[in-house]
Amino acid sequence: MMKDTTSPLHVTLEKTAPPVSRLRWGIIFILLMAAIINYLDRANLSIANTTIAKEFGFTSTEMGLLLSAFLWPYALANLPAGWLVDRFGPKKMFSCGVGFWSTFTVLAGFVNGYPMFYALRILLGISESPFFTSGIKITHRWFSDKERALPTSIINTGSQIANAIAPPILTILLLTLGWRGMFIAIGLAGIPLLLVWLKFYRNPTPREEKVIHANSQLVQQSVKDVSANNKASWGALFKHNTTWFMVIGNFSIMFTIWVYLTWLPSYLEKSLGFSLKQTGWLAAIPFLAGIMGVLCGGTLSDRLIRRGVHTITARKVPIVMGAALAACFVAPIPFVHSTTLSIALLSVGYFFSQLPQGVIWTLASDIAPKEQVASMGAIQNFGGFLGAACAPIVTGIILDATGQFTNVFFLGAGLLMLGALSYGLFVKKPILVTMQKS
Repeated sequence: MMKDTTSPLHVTLEKTAPPVSRLRWGIIFILLMAAIINYLDRANLSIANTTIAKEFGFTSTEMGLLLSAFLWPYALANLPAGWLVDRFGPKKMFSCGVGFWSTFTVLAGFVNGYPMFYALRILLGISESPFFTSGIKITHRWFSDKERALPTSIINTGSQIANAIAPPILTILLLTLGWRGMFIAIGLAGIPLLLVWLKFYRNPTPREEKVIHANSQLVQQSVKDVSANNKASWGALFKHNTTWFMVIGNFSIMFTIWVYLTWLPSYLEKSLGFSLKQTGWLAAIPFLAGIMGVLCGGTLSDRLIRRGVHTITARKVPIVMGAALAACFVAPIPFVHSTTLSIALLSVGYFFSQLPQGVIWTLASDIAPKEQVASMGAIQNFGGFLGAACAPIVTGIILDATGQFTNVFFLGAGLLMLGALSYGLFVKKPILVTMQKS
C-alpha cells in the first residue's frame, strides 16, 4: 500500500507512462529557459537605466515612463492573450510570442530617440503577453491539481533566475558591447529556443489527460457543474467578486516586486553609493533569494494539499504569508544606515514577496473553469501588471519630488499588506461560471 503522502497520480503516471513523464518535465525545462530569456529582455533597460538616461538626457520621470512602457501594454494585452491561448492553444501562441519579442529586442539596439524606444518597449510588452498564460494552460493539462504548483513555480523561477543573473551578465555585456550590443545579443538568444519549442512540444492525448487528472477533485467538480457542449462567456468571469479581489491582490503584490526590478540598480548607486560595476553583482543578491522564494512557495502549497488541506487554502497560505512578511521587511529599510543590513532586508523582503508568485498562477488554474484557465490567469496577471506599470512611474515621480526612496518603501509595504488581505479574506472557492450556448 502506498502512503497517503504520496501522490497516486504521480506514481501512476511514472509507472505506466515514463516517456510521458519525461516529456512533461522536458516541456517545463523549455518553459524555464524561455522565462529566463523573457525576463532578460525585460531587465535590460533597468540595467542600462543610468547609461541610457545620460546619453539621451532623460529625467527620472521620463526614465520611469520609459521603464513602464513595456508594462502597460503587457498588462492590457494579457486580457486577449488569455482568450487566444484558450482558443488556439499554447503552442501557436507561445511560438508567436517568442518570435516577436526577440525581434523587437534586437531592434531596440538601433533606436535613435525617445519615441522609437518607447514604441519598441510597447511592442515588446504586447509580444510577451502570451508566455505565462501559455505556461498555466500547459501545467493544467500535464499536471494534476495535487502536483501542479511545483512545475508552475519552476516556470516562474525562470524570472527570478533571470533577475539574479541579469545584473552581472547584462552589466558585463553593457561594459563590453555597449547598451546597444547588449540589446541585440539578448534578443538573438530567443531564436534557438523557438526552434526547439516547435520541434518538441505537443498536447497530451485524451488518454494521457485521463490518467493525469484521474483523481483531481477540482476537475471532477468542474465536470459535474458544467456541460461539455457549452462554452462559458469570457466576460462572465468579471461578474464574480473573487476575480476582482485576485486582480486587486496581484496588483498590490506586483507593485513592490517591480520597484525592485526597475529601480534596484539605481537605488544601490544613488542611495547606497555603489559603482555601476559593484551594483551589477550586489543587485543579484535579492534575486537569488527570490529563486528560493518561488520554489519554497510552490513546494509548500503542494505539500499542504498532500496532507489533506483544501486546495484553495493550500494555495492561499504562501500567498498571504509571503506578502505579509515581505511588508514587514520592506518597511524598515529607510531607517537602516548599515549597507549590509540594507542588503539583507532587501533580500529577505524579496524572498517573501516571491513566495506567492508561482502559487498565484496555480491558484488561477484551480479557481477557474477548465475551459477558461488561461483566461483567468491572464485577468489576474492583468491586475498584477497594472501594479507593475505604476511602480516605475510612481517611483520616478517620488524621486523627482523628494530625492529619496523613503516613501517608495512605505507605499510598497502598505500595498503588500493590501495584497495579503485581498487573497486571505476574499478568495475562497472555485468559480462556477454560468454556461451560455455559443
